[in-house]
Amino acid sequence: MNLVKVYHDEDIDESVLEGKTVAVIGYGSQGRAQALNMRDSGVNVVVGLRPSGKSWRKAEAEGFKPMTVLEAAEKGDVVLMLIPDMAQPMVYREEVGLAMKKGKALQFAHGFNIHFGEIKPPKDVDVIMVAPKSPGPEMRRQYEAGFGVPSLVAVHQDASGKALEKALAIAKALGSGRAGVIETTYKNETESDLFGEQAVLCGGVDQLIRRGFKVLTEAGYPPELAYFEVCNELKLIVDLIYKSGIGGMYRAVSDTAKWGGMTIGPMIVDDHVEENMRKALKAVRDGSFAKTWIDESKAGAKKFDELMAECDALEIEKVGTQVRKMSGLEK
Repeated sequence: MNLVKVYHDEDIDESVLEGKTVAVIGYGSQGRAQALNMRDSGVNVVVGLRPSGKSWRKAEAEGFKPMTVLEAAEKGDVVLMLIPDMAQPMVYREEVGLAMKKGKALQFAHGFNIHFGEIKPPKDVDVIMVAPKSPGPEMRRQYEAGFGVPSLVAVHQDASGKALEKALAIAKALGSGRAGVIETTYKNETESDLFGEQAVLCGGVDQLIRRGFKVLTEAGYPPELAYFEVCNELKLIVDLIYKSGIGGMYRAVSDTAKWGGMTIGPMIVDDHVEENMRKALKAVRDGSFAKTWIDESKAGAKKFDELMAECDALEIEKVGTQVRKMSGLEK
């Protein structure tokens, strides 16, 4: 097994950012957290946004002086693209790309648009990635608590000879050096991230919950009970796995749960599911998934909107809203 290279704070020299300006494009979940963490770490941060939007007002309220995307990209020695994947190519063509001069660095939090060729920076700029393995709010919470979340770093293009050092310095400023910064490649990050989302973290978990709820309710069990059994308690199990691994989770549950999980689980998620996972990975690696998603987005994302509406209309979503309100989790 190949061992990955892991960096911590003491391995990283942040002086490569001294006297430099980091431009954060976007102020959503990741943009806000990254901008605040870097500023609190002493980095000179500017924020580039569409004028007069909600994000503009929010950034102002939190002490930034927002500017247009083009202005921020011109000021930034390192420019962080932290807007949605499908919005990035147009914003790059119309604004960010105009400011990509020799010696600058262009940074992403996910490799999609570089790996699949939707954005093609000039050869005289560094192209790097820092990908925190956490939603923005959790990254901010961990930073404020004196810790951090792990990040991946990668270099697609090293024009300056200092590309990796820049990525590592950014990761340290985000707080990730406290937890661990793992060196990878654009290809590996992009493909493994897409696969994980589709097969396990989003798609796989979503379908297990939906189908478990359907089986229980069709068999006559109350929807509220079904919701607790297949959805609500999932967080407790995932938290156990997160903290102690799969074995630690099993040691924390009843012997009946252990036996049922280890004997019936492979019957539910079987070799057929694994083969479907391989097909999904193939579509990620050969670019066909990316093409389908890019084409869908460019065509107006109608199917995407239909799928979201279908999700919102599920019975489990309606029951879940009631249960969460009853539990005080949702207003």
